[in-house]
Amino acid sequence: MLKIEKEKVDQHIALRLEGEVDASNSVELDMAIQDVVAENVNKILIDGTSLSYISSAGLGVFMSYLEDFEEKNISFVIFGLNNKVKNVFHILGLDQLLIIEDDEKGALGVLYER
Repeated sequence: MLKIEKEKVDQHIALRLEGEVDASNSVELDMAIQDVVAENVNKILIDGTSLSYISSAGLGVFMSYLEDFEEKNISFVIFGLNNKVKNVFHILGLDQLLIIEDDEKGALGVLYER
């Protein structure tokens, strides 16, 4: 099960993910990101502190937006991933394509320096 909370903070929108992202619910994550992009926000923060699992379908959602984010000059940072989830990003080399920070303070620093 996946729970997504959206919060507008300062000049960014935070999506807080809780639970698991898999093939059965990755479309929910996709729709949440689409909604944020449609709001013409140029800073997106993904809180993964309560994310316990992500499948290749979930990773694919993030990957599908990389070009979009670059074209629209959207800064996108993920933070708070547990070691198991972070390792999935690392094994697939996605930690080289996405900005992943350990905590919210670090993520905000990166988000607002760009």
